[in-house]
Amino acid sequence: MKDEERQSAPLYEMLERYKAEGKISFHVPGHKNGQAYRTDKSAGLLDEVMTADITEISGSDDLHHPEGVILEAQRLAADCFGAEESFFLVGGSTAGNLALILTVCAEPGTVLLVQRNVHKSVIHGLMLAGARAVFLDPLLDDSSGLAVAPSEETVRKALAAWPEAAGLLVTMPNYYGMGSDLAPLARACHDSGVPLLVDEAHGAHYGQHPELPAGALSCGADGVVQSTHKMLAAMTMGAMLHVQGPRLDRALLRQRLAMVQSSSPSYPVMASLDLARRLLHSRRADAFTAGLAAVETLRRGLAELPRFKALRPMEPQRHTGGGEPGASATGQAPRSRSGAYTTQDPFKVVIYDATGVLSGFELQAELERRGCVPEMSDERHVVLLFSLGSRAEDAVSLLAALRDIDRECPPGRPATSGSTPVSTWNNFEPRSLLEPVQFSLRPVREEETECIKLEESEGRVAAEMVIPYPPGIPLLYPGEVITGEINLRLRSLAEAGARFQSVSDPALQTIKVYITR
Repeated sequence: MKDEERQSAPLYEMLERYKAEGKISFHVPGHKNGQAYRTDKSAGLLDEVMTADITEISGSDDLHHPEGVILEAQRLAADCFGAEESFFLVGGSTAGNLALILTVCAEPGTVLLVQRNVHKSVIHGLMLAGARAVFLDPLLDDSSGLAVAPSEETVRKALAAWPEAAGLLVTMPNYYGMGSDLAPLARACHDSGVPLLVDEAHGAHYGQHPELPAGALSCGADGVVQSTHKMLAAMTMGAMLHVQGPRLDRALLRQRLAMVQSSSPSYPVMASLDLARRLLHSRRADAFTAGLAAVETLRRGLAELPRFKALRPMEPQRHTGGGEPGASATGQAPRSRSGAYTTQDPFKVVIYDATGVLSGFELQAELERRGCVPEMSDERHVVLLFSLGSRAEDAVSLLAALRDIDRECPPGRPATSGSTPVSTWNNFEPRSLLEPVQFSLRPVREEETECIKLEESEGRVAAEMVIPYPPGIPLLYPGEVITGEINLRLRSLAEAGARFQSVSDPALQTIKVYITR
């Protein structure tokens, strides 16, 4: 592909022409290029966006049957990210996960191998498909106790036990930026003739710079979902689905995408995907220079603040094709003894109070009081997300906040050595392979349930999905037995101040369970 093609943004440029022409709208949307708000001075923020907020009119193409500027924009995206074909998503990675599952699980009862701690959108996809899920335990990193991905051995055993499985779906990287080599999992799947599907929501930037881990596509994945808005520069809800190889029915995938995405997709969101791709396509590795410099500023500053430790040392390592680590100039973690954790996103800096005085939730609150808003926290850790849009002055402000916290919240006794943090990511109970779990859209009927105190729920069957958020990993789904370990984790998270979704009691003092017959 020629450089001048990579530097174009056909969809965005179409919108710019539309705005410049000043044509009169006799079509939706009803705000008429923002005209409805022109006399409302409080709507200034929306004015520029609304003048480009159009619909499928002459020359604007159609996301669900692209033949013009959208087709060209998606072709450029495929070239940029190394896919055979790319699809724009206006419903975030959620839409991509749903479409992939509905494609490989084309009939109710289809078996799909699934990493146990997946995003809630995957659970929703299983419900929509009426699929049977075989949940696979991810490996744990030795030093942090955090989950990464299933091992090759676990995957091969599952494929042998359930040869009818339609594929494997894993998450890489995790919310903390931790990962491992996906190539062995891809080989295991391909040896059995099934696709590897990867929820790479937090890895849209992977493979675009020598200091970043390899992307899932380069490791052999067949279908990859990326939140372009998370780690690159698209608007919120802007994401992409990339495919390669012969193992996915692409005609069916297009039909599934049309099912789960709006028939009136947002043109500003799609244009932002086009621009995010152009920024990366034209600047390549240079796009990340400032962001990586900001991370380096933070790394050096943390060395002078021994109270606040990074989850893993930021040691030099270079990432090469196929996911194999080498040497680099920014943060990389040591290889865990279990092999669970071999790659680290330098843009995800995870810190904690080594004195044990402040929990992760408390440290996040202290940072927010000082104008620094982290991505998320758990009982111990705070996740600080950098990107190609970060600057060194951002890291300087963060370090000033940490120094201020150190002064105002003096350290107490050191944290207990070897204690395991309660994480909203480790939402699974280690166990051997179990029988497939049947999912469906059958609603939970109120007359079948009762609300009881959380501390009394051990041994009962959950009648609601419990999702600590962020990052949105279900800890329980309806029909699952509440074990002692899960009960303890729920209580610990609730006491630590975690937020929950999809529950009748957001404070999780009570929980809905099925009535025992």
